[in-house]
Amino acid sequence: MSSENLKSLAKVVAILDCFSEYDRKLSVSEIAKRLDLPRPTVHRIMRTMRDLGMVEQERERDQYRLGMKLFELGTTVLASMDLHREAKDSVEALTRASGQTVHLSVFDGKSSTVINRTDPDGRRVNTLIVLESSPAHATASGKVALAFQPAAAIDRFLARKLVRLAPNTICDPDLLKAELTKIRRTGYALDDEELTPGTSCVAAPIRNSQGSVFAAISVSGDTEKVSGDRIPAFADLVTHHANTISLRLGFRPET
Repeated sequence: MSSENLKSLAKVVAILDCFSEYDRKLSVSEIAKRLDLPRPTVHRIMRTMRDLGMVEQERERDQYRLGMKLFELGTTVLASMDLHREAKDSVEALTRASGQTVHLSVFDGKSSTVINRTDPDGRRVNTLIVLESSPAHATASGKVALAFQPAAAIDRFLARKLVRLAPNTICDPDLLKAELTKIRRTGYALDDEELTPGTSCVAAPIRNSQGSVFAAISVSGDTEKVSGDRIPAFADLVTHHANTISLRLGFRPET
């Protein structure tokens, strides 16, 4: 691949990174300003991305949103992940043992994305393959994954604007940094109605074969059921199953 093609590819990735759960629609002018690129250059790239299905253009408006082609690619990635296969038994077992909803999430450095959700229904476990992304600072899964990243990655995250999604969302960088320190000490994270009022969560980190935390498993439910003196029991459960999944993925603590 020529250096010119590599530069074009880098611009495509940079454009995709402009979109988020807060910026679901963007104009060519907005993207050009954010990336400090000429508007005609961005317009040309966006036209090509639109033709490939990577973005979709709003009818009669100079605004774009991410296209279904990216969703197709994303589902292919998820289907090919070892995490889905190796975590299946633990997710179902944790759902039965906790009696609460269980989420399996992956971490991309900014957000925690739920890829699997199971709900208890009597003796059955109902499983849904989903894609629900939330900022890492507002969820237990996101915080527990963020806490075990390299210091430089944590500093980059703390430099971002921490958006408030609920009254209890931690938006102060210093408070969040202290929270991450506590998580590293205890080995699990809590969401005290920080994403959704009335819902609390307990999460533990999942490591890959290299020992890096890239995912998390969590138990969530009504705050009255997932709070107070029940937290230690839930923490033990999620930690046990997170460790089991990590071992199945090839992680060896002794190395």
